[in-house]
Amino acid sequence: MGVRIAIAEDSFLVREALTQLLSDAPEIDLVAVCDDATQLRRVIDTHDLDVVVTDIRMPPTGSDEGIRLAGELRITHPEMAVVVLSAYCEPPYALALLDGGSEGRAYLLKDHVHSGRQLVGTIEVVARGGSVIDAKVVKVLAESRAGRHATALSGLSPRENEILIEMAHGDSNAAIGATLGMTKRAVEKHINSIFAKLAMPPTADTSRRVRAVLLYLAESGPVSPVSDRPRPETARPL
Repeated sequence: MGVRIAIAEDSFLVREALTQLLSDAPEIDLVAVCDDATQLRRVIDTHDLDVVVTDIRMPPTGSDEGIRLAGELRITHPEMAVVVLSAYCEPPYALALLDGGSEGRAYLLKDHVHSGRQLVGTIEVVARGGSVIDAKVVKVLAESRAGRHATALSGLSPRENEILIEMAHGDSNAAIGATLGMTKRAVEKHINSIFAKLAMPPTADTSRRVRAVLLYLAESGPVSPVSDRPRPETARPL
């Protein structure tokens, strides 16, 4: 059985194009195609989906329905992945999508989805718990912070760099500790040190964890899916 997905897009032309791209892919089981967020919520409640592919702006509000729906799913369906498609490069929306964790989340620009294979690949990555952010969005975020953070990553300790890499894969503090042979408390201490060195005080609008990960991705490029990563043969205690 393929990855079970539903599409939500209010533009008829884009909706038809997405349907055409995905309906013939053997890796995909296209369960439903919706034209607004209300219909998509009904589909989510009645079908066992793996991934939702949604536009950002849809009826009934025409604002950020796709982003808000992704936030709701963290609570109601934490196992369900989300691919958000946008017509514009809007870094604040990407930050909002990843606030709370990057696992199982993707943010793509519609202009950059040139083939069904590209979109299918992204769907498969998030279905496995990985994350994908459009390179243009990462570039804009990196450029906006270049002056403040140009040398910040080089100031991290080797252990802090290891932890930041694990954060970029969407791992929780407990999972990072298990991978690196550390206690959860020690991981939290190192993460707070990372935030301090990157000059990222707590804010009400975005997650420092997400901003730190996006900065890392801008410097180093995309990370491999969790299932493809090499793991240390032995844990290294502090």
